[in-house]
Amino acid sequence: MTAPTAEAASAPGDEEVPATTNGQGTNGPETEAAEAEDKPKRGARTKSTAKKTRTVELTLTVTGTLDGAWQADLLHGSTRVVQGLSVPAAAVAKAAQELHPDIAEKIDEVITAAREQHESRLRELEAEVAKVKQALADLGEES
Repeated sequence: MTAPTAEAASAPGDEEVPATTNGQGTNGPETEAAEAEDKPKRGARTKSTAKKTRTVELTLTVTGTLDGAWQADLLHGSTRVVQGLSVPAAAVAKAAQELHPDIAEKIDEVITAAREQHESRLRELEAEVAKVKQALADLGEES
């Protein structure tokens, strides 16, 4: 009597699995051992080469007017830490120089415009003071 073949022993709809595989699509124990060496074991920690840094979100807003008044607001995330803090124009200019030349250039333009406006107002006031002094002098001569 002959032994049944693999074809005869299989049920309808069953696929034939080659003798060199375990039905998992691998090529046997040699390949499984090599793949196990390549993959880290579950739960095993591998050292990351990425630098772990913690970032902090701070938003500094400095606003200025042509009158030369500057103020700062500071946000930490979405929480306002400082609001409406008066800042001298010289400090703003110095900080801008430290940050970047492009920033310093734009801020210097605003500060220069404010300086020119104040100098113009000063000339107007000096002219007015001169007129008032002249008027006082004229009144003094008449008495």
